[in-house]
Amino acid sequence: MAGKGTPATAQLAKQKVPHTLHAYDHDPRAESYGTEAVDALGLDPARVFKTLVAEADGELTVGVVPVTGQLDLKALAAAVGKKKAKMADAAAAQRATGYVLGGISPLGHRSKLPVVIDSSAERFDTVHCSAGRRGLEVELAPADLIRLTGGIVFPIAR
Repeated sequence: MAGKGTPATAQLAKQKVPHTLHAYDHDPRAESYGTEAVDALGLDPARVFKTLVAEADGELTVGVVPVTGQLDLKALAAAVGKKKAKMADAAAAQRATGYVLGGISPLGHRSKLPVVIDSSAERFDTVHCSAGRRGLEVELAPADLIRLTGGIVFPIAR
Protein backbone atom coordinates (compact mmCIF):
# COMPACT_ATOMS: atom_id res chain seq x y z
CA MET A 1 0.00 0.00 0.00
CA ALA A 2 3.04 2.28 -0.09
CA GLY A 3 2.12 5.56 -1.71
CA LYS A 4 -1.50 4.50 -1.90
CA GLY A 5 -2.74 5.55 1.51
CA THR A 6 -5.82 7.69 1.96
CA PRO A 7 -6.94 10.08 4.69
CA ALA A 8 -9.11 7.22 5.99
CA THR A 9 -6.22 4.75 6.22
CA ALA A 10 -4.02 7.45 7.77
CA GLN A 11 -6.66 8.11 10.45
CA LEU A 12 -6.91 4.38 11.21
CA ALA A 13 -3.13 4.05 11.50
CA LYS A 14 -2.74 7.19 13.62
CA GLN A 15 -5.45 6.04 16.04
CA LYS A 16 -4.01 2.48 16.06
CA VAL A 17 -7.42 1.01 15.23
CA PRO A 18 -7.45 -2.70 14.35
CA HIS A 19 -8.61 -3.02 10.75
CA THR A 20 -8.08 -5.00 7.57
CA LEU A 21 -7.81 -3.49 4.10
CA HIS A 22 -9.33 -5.37 1.17
CA ALA A 23 -8.30 -4.25 -2.31
CA TYR A 24 -9.89 -5.28 -5.60
CA ASP A 25 -9.67 -4.17 -9.21
CA HIS A 26 -12.29 -1.49 -9.72
CA ASP A 27 -14.22 -1.72 -12.99
CA PRO A 28 -15.04 1.80 -14.23
CA ARG A 29 -18.19 0.38 -15.85
CA ALA A 30 -19.60 -0.78 -12.49
CA GLU A 31 -23.02 0.73 -11.86
CA SER A 32 -22.95 0.24 -8.07
CA TYR A 33 -19.67 0.63 -6.21
CA GLY A 34 -21.00 -1.16 -3.15
CA THR A 35 -22.30 -4.14 -5.10
CA GLU A 36 -19.02 -4.27 -6.99
CA ALA A 37 -17.12 -4.55 -3.67
CA VAL A 38 -19.50 -7.28 -2.45
CA ASP A 39 -19.05 -9.30 -5.64
CA ALA A 40 -15.30 -8.75 -6.00
CA LEU A 41 -14.51 -9.63 -2.40
CA GLY A 42 -17.21 -12.27 -1.81
CA LEU A 43 -18.69 -10.39 1.16
CA ASP A 44 -22.04 -10.54 2.94
CA PRO A 45 -23.84 -7.50 1.46
CA ALA A 46 -25.52 -6.72 4.81
CA ARG A 47 -22.04 -6.06 6.28
CA VAL A 48 -20.88 -3.74 3.48
CA PHE A 49 -21.82 -0.10 4.03
CA LYS A 50 -21.95 2.73 1.52
CA THR A 51 -21.27 6.34 2.43
CA LEU A 52 -23.74 8.87 1.08
CA VAL A 53 -23.65 12.63 1.48
CA ALA A 54 -26.94 14.46 1.87
CA GLU A 55 -27.97 18.00 2.62
CA ALA A 56 -30.15 18.33 5.74
CA ASP A 57 -31.73 21.78 5.99
CA GLY A 58 -28.79 23.16 4.00
CA GLU A 59 -26.03 21.38 5.96
CA LEU A 60 -24.02 18.52 4.51
CA THR A 61 -24.57 15.32 6.48
CA VAL A 62 -23.18 11.83 5.93
CA GLY A 63 -25.33 8.71 5.99
CA VAL A 64 -23.71 5.27 6.22
CA VAL A 65 -26.08 2.48 5.18
CA PRO A 66 -25.79 -1.13 4.04
CA VAL A 67 -25.47 -1.62 0.29
CA THR A 68 -28.58 -3.81 0.54
CA GLY A 69 -30.71 -0.78 1.46
CA GLN A 70 -31.38 2.81 0.57
CA LEU A 71 -30.83 5.93 2.62
CA ASP A 72 -34.08 7.10 4.21
CA LEU A 73 -33.67 10.86 3.89
CA LYS A 74 -36.50 11.60 6.35
CA ALA A 75 -34.85 9.40 8.98
CA LEU A 76 -31.45 11.01 8.32
CA ALA A 77 -32.92 14.48 8.83
CA ALA A 78 -34.60 13.33 12.06
CA ALA A 79 -31.35 11.81 13.32
CA VAL A 80 -29.58 15.17 13.13
CA GLY A 81 -32.53 17.25 14.31
CA LYS A 82 -33.40 18.70 10.92
CA LYS A 83 -36.71 18.90 9.06
CA LYS A 84 -35.80 17.50 5.66
CA ALA A 85 -32.92 16.17 3.66
CA LYS A 86 -32.03 15.62 0.03
CA MET A 87 -29.04 14.06 -1.66
CA ALA A 88 -26.14 16.50 -1.87
CA ASP A 89 -24.70 17.77 -5.11
CA ALA A 90 -21.89 15.43 -6.18
CA ALA A 91 -19.33 18.23 -6.46
CA ALA A 92 -20.20 19.52 -2.96
CA ALA A 93 -19.90 15.99 -1.53
CA GLN A 94 -16.51 15.49 -3.13
CA ARG A 95 -15.25 18.91 -2.03
CA ALA A 96 -16.34 18.47 1.60
CA THR A 97 -15.07 14.90 2.00
CA GLY A 98 -11.96 15.09 -0.17
CA TYR A 99 -12.93 11.85 -1.91
CA VAL A 100 -14.34 10.98 -5.34
CA LEU A 101 -17.77 9.39 -5.76
CA GLY A 102 -17.51 5.66 -5.29
CA GLY A 103 -14.58 6.17 -2.96
CA ILE A 104 -16.16 8.34 -0.27
CA SER A 105 -15.24 6.93 3.10
CA PRO A 106 -17.00 7.76 6.35
CA LEU A 107 -13.49 8.37 7.76
CA GLY A 108 -10.92 11.09 7.19
CA HIS A 109 -13.08 13.83 5.70
CA ARG A 110 -11.56 17.13 4.64
CA SER A 111 -14.35 19.01 6.47
CA LYS A 112 -15.94 17.95 9.76
CA LEU A 113 -19.37 16.61 8.83
CA PRO A 114 -22.05 15.00 10.99
CA VAL A 115 -22.10 11.24 10.41
CA VAL A 116 -25.09 8.97 10.98
CA ILE A 117 -24.52 5.21 10.84
CA ASP A 118 -27.43 2.86 10.30
CA SER A 119 -28.21 0.90 13.43
CA SER A 120 -27.89 -2.42 11.57
CA ALA A 121 -24.10 -2.01 11.75
CA GLU A 122 -24.18 -2.87 15.45
CA ARG A 123 -25.39 -6.42 14.67
CA PHE A 124 -21.96 -7.40 13.33
CA ASP A 125 -18.51 -7.94 14.81
CA THR A 126 -17.01 -6.11 11.82
CA VAL A 127 -18.35 -4.10 8.90
CA HIS A 128 -16.84 -3.00 5.61
CA CYS A 129 -16.84 0.50 4.13
CA SER A 130 -14.82 2.44 1.61
CA ALA A 131 -11.25 3.13 2.66
CA GLY A 132 -11.22 6.30 0.56
CA ARG A 133 -10.58 5.01 -2.93
CA ARG A 134 -12.52 3.01 -5.49
CA GLY A 135 -11.38 -0.59 -5.15
CA LEU A 136 -10.34 -0.34 -1.51
CA GLU A 137 -12.53 -1.40 1.43
CA VAL A 138 -11.71 -1.37 5.11
CA GLU A 139 -13.05 -3.88 7.62
CA LEU A 140 -13.35 -2.69 11.20
CA ALA A 141 -15.48 -3.00 14.32
CA PRO A 142 -18.66 -0.89 14.22
CA ALA A 143 -17.75 0.62 17.61
CA ASP A 144 -14.48 1.90 16.12
CA LEU A 145 -16.29 3.31 13.08
CA ILE A 146 -18.73 5.12 15.36
CA ARG A 147 -15.96 6.46 17.61
CA LEU A 148 -13.66 7.63 14.80
CA THR A 149 -16.42 9.41 12.89
CA GLY A 150 -18.02 10.88 16.00
CA GLY A 151 -21.11 9.33 14.46
CA ILE A 152 -24.51 8.69 15.88
CA VAL A 153 -26.38 5.44 15.36
CA PHE A 154 -29.91 5.65 14.05
CA PRO A 155 -32.14 3.50 11.77
CA ILE A 156 -31.60 5.39 8.48
CA ALA A 157 -31.82 2.55 5.95
CA ARG A 158 -34.94 1.27 4.28
